[in-house]
Amino acid sequence: MATLVEAEEKIFIDASAALGPSRYGLPPHPLEIEALENAKEKIAGIAKKCPIHIITHYHYDHYDPSEDFYINKKIFAKRIDSYINASQKERGTLFRERFQDKAEIIYCDDSEYEINGVKLKFSPPFPHGPEGIRLGYVIMVSIEENEKLLFASDVQGPVYEKTRDYIIEEEPSILIMDGPPSYFLGWRFSQENLEKAEKNLIEIMEKLDCQLILDHHLLRDLRYKERMHELYSLYGDRIKTFAEYNGLENNMLEARRRELWEKYEI
Repeated sequence: MATLVEAEEKIFIDASAALGPSRYGLPPHPLEIEALENAKEKIAGIAKKCPIHIITHYHYDHYDPSEDFYINKKIFAKRIDSYINASQKERGTLFRERFQDKAEIIYCDDSEYEINGVKLKFSPPFPHGPEGIRLGYVIMVSIEENEKLLFASDVQGPVYEKTRDYIIEEEPSILIMDGPPSYFLGWRFSQENLEKAEKNLIEIMEKLDCQLILDHHLLRDLRYKERMHELYSLYGDRIKTFAEYNGLENNMLEARRRELWEKYEI
């Protein structure tokens, strides 16, 4: 979900990337690893030039404590002393220990700031998916200059109705959403939650005249448009992936992991 926002100041949200260590019982294919290395190099190059960073939660595909591009930067980050699970608290604490004397870390849950005319509004913590999920909490961020962008982080859909309501209240013109992890259907994610996510997204699109960038979790499933058939049939002209928004073709390597190992076995 690494997202560069170019306003009066350049703002980098969740400047990282990672691969699922196991999909379909398979490790990452060398083509995936190569793509990840290229992405991380590109992210680092951009991140070094961005004075402002945002960390919505402490999963390694959203921040990377081994990078040094955070040094001398202003970092708005999810709090580590409340609404956080044990693993993210440990990771967030280590991040603070490494960078607290090298960068300005601002814990920003449920707060607002203005920097050179750019308004930043951080949400209260919301579940990383359905209410009560063990993955912990994330914060969303609205960035407003001439228009408003809302980065919804890993809310998985949204599945949770209160997450949906917050998004609608914010009234963004661009909404960046991770979508439901349909590739976990029948295991870590239920059909009921998939249906909730689609219903909530339909309600968001009904009530907001926004462009939706739908990517991340949903794009790990080759059948993602089938999974959200009603949503795409109603609002497909207003929905793009990150690649499509930037005029590129989708390259869903992780979703194609089984195919990659069958066709390009090393």
